[in-house]
Amino acid sequence: MSRGGRHVYGALSVLAAGALVLTGCSKGGSDSGTNDKKDQQDAKRQQVSIKFGDAADSTGPAAAVPGAKSGGALEVLQRDSYAHLDPAQIYVSDEGSLATLLFRGLTGYKATSNDGSKHEVVGDLATDSGTTTDGGKTWKYTLKDGIKFQDGSPITSADVRHSVERLFAPFINQGPAYLQQWLADAPGAKYRKLLPDGPYKGKHLPNSILETPDAKTVIFHFKTPHPDLPYALAMAGYAVVSQKGDTKEKYDRAPVTTGPYKIQSFKSGKSMVLVRNTNWDPKTDPIRHQYLNQLNFTFNQQFETSTKALLADSGPDRSGVSFNNQVDAGNLSQVLRDPKMKSRTVSGYQPYVGQMNINLSHPAMQDKTVREAIAYALPITPFVRAFGGTDAMEVAGGVISPTVSGYDAAFDPWGKKKNPAGDPAKARALLKKAGKLGTKLTFGYQNTPEGQQYSTAMAAGLAKAGFNVQRQEVPAETYYDQVSKLNNTYDIFHTAWGADWPSASTVIPPLYDGRGIADGAQNYAQLNDPKVNSEIDRISKIADPVKSAAEWEKLDQYIVKDEIAVVPTAYYKQTQIAGSKVGGLVYDDVIGGVDPRRLFIK
Repeated sequence: MSRGGRHVYGALSVLAAGALVLTGCSKGGSDSGTNDKKDQQDAKRQQVSIKFGDAADSTGPAAAVPGAKSGGALEVLQRDSYAHLDPAQIYVSDEGSLATLLFRGLTGYKATSNDGSKHEVVGDLATDSGTTTDGGKTWKYTLKDGIKFQDGSPITSADVRHSVERLFAPFINQGPAYLQQWLADAPGAKYRKLLPDGPYKGKHLPNSILETPDAKTVIFHFKTPHPDLPYALAMAGYAVVSQKGDTKEKYDRAPVTTGPYKIQSFKSGKSMVLVRNTNWDPKTDPIRHQYLNQLNFTFNQQFETSTKALLADSGPDRSGVSFNNQVDAGNLSQVLRDPKMKSRTVSGYQPYVGQMNINLSHPAMQDKTVREAIAYALPITPFVRAFGGTDAMEVAGGVISPTVSGYDAAFDPWGKKKNPAGDPAKARALLKKAGKLGTKLTFGYQNTPEGQQYSTAMAAGLAKAGFNVQRQEVPAETYYDQVSKLNNTYDIFHTAWGADWPSASTVIPPLYDGRGIADGAQNYAQLNDPKVNSEIDRISKIADPVKSAAEWEKLDQYIVKDEIAVVPTAYYKQTQIAGSKVGGLVYDDVIGGVDPRRLFIK
């Protein structure tokens, strides 16, 4: 998933992670707080497979949070407003965090420890995580009793069918596509041919694909086995939408919720207020809590602003937190070393890998020498420094995270781990030899203090190599919407991606399958390489997870070193703080940050 403006991931699988060490003399931030041993432990912990729970595991209510109290209002300080509230359009982590309070799907991730480190996939609206008797070609779900939408109407299999069928409609273009591709048995964006207009013109998926024989039963039929379906259905993008309340495009601003909270008001770019959903029944929900009376969101709070407010710990900010803002670079070292802040601080290793995309739809970027020069010249130091140095991230070699099976710590084709400042001299020599000095690069960047800082310094490094760099500001709230447009004007732009569940199959195919190039899709570089496409098909059929992990890593290296579609930048960590009156504060590995479902006011 995209690190929005980030993406929430589901789970990550087995193999040993390599050491995460930023070496070399040119680094951003202080090294004194870097804990390589803890980083490795965090990465290895996230590699443990997450089991599928049975009916007993799927029974509510959720286990009580120690010391929790009901009542009070939580102040939520957020940098970015929400571009999408329709769950089918949610595929960035900021919106994913919010979705944990608003929406429910057939399955979900239940924390089985109080520190956010252990989980299982359970039935959420369904009675269990799903049953299959043929290796994953057929999956059956039974809906729980007493589940309702916020308006009090019951959630039935007709709503589930509608929620699945509307995913094929043209206006749904920002969310995940796994389920659609599996149902259509088609790669990339070809799945849309199965039901081009969704359910809105009276057509429906046949029972041979999606069966709803009664109000409580949902059966998925796939042509090939998909044993990962419970992971996929736990994503926010597959939460249930009200058939009666579906307003198509307008649903993106005013959805009908199923979780413990509903939206009282939303002023894009300014504020949001969530209040209790009185038709949410905790007895049906093994995952969430409803301790808070209200959540008050304030947007446009930059990392430095929210950090200073929460550090000051006065007035309403004593009951304040941010779901996604991290501690800013200037205060990170102080926060991590202050023993008084320990009880109000959470940190964790995230699954996200940053990458500078090279837009292959632009003629100038189709020259491999130009791409190679970008790869050598691009300095990573400014990016790492902008977010707090090695306390905040490590320089990356490939696009597969250290938390994912198959990760190769030795892979570093452009020498970034040894020299994160880049090699502009080598890049300049390449451009000069090819007669490409002065090649124009339009550099799209997020209009945040961090984006401003790293893009300015990165542009300067590319200019040293002989590029004519023009920076172009992109609003943070709609950043991923803008860079995922096929006709965007950016030659290079930065994104970050995290695996959606235990496999690099949720990294390479969504990002680099050329058959998936479309407006709103995640092939940001618009790479359409026959070898990559065929390898995706081949590796996807490998049943052995260890063998497939090794093959995904080989393909990762081909994309980064030979195709040069992207230049990996960094592996992410996250440190967040809260006010002194906020209870239930933990860093959740699956969410990749603060777990909103546990929070209460002391």
